[in-house]
Amino acid sequence: MENFPEGKFLATVKIGPKGQIVIPKEVRDMFSLNTGDSLVLMADIGQGIALQPFSYMETLWNAVNQIKGEDREQK
Repeated sequence: MENFPEGKFLATVKIGPKGQIVIPKEVRDMFSLNTGDSLVLMADIGQGIALQPFSYMETLWNAVNQIKGEDREQK
């Protein structure tokens, strides 16, 4: 799929007998994913399935906690 803009990728993956999928090498390289890295799976019946590197959720979690901390300080 050479015609996609840089930073974009489209592929199909198959679910194996144990429910596993293989993330294509190009995508692993794009997101610097390595063996043993954690991903967060998000699913919504209307929106579909998304995978995010755990670092994304960790950054979001830390931002939420920082805002909560600021709210506590203001009270």
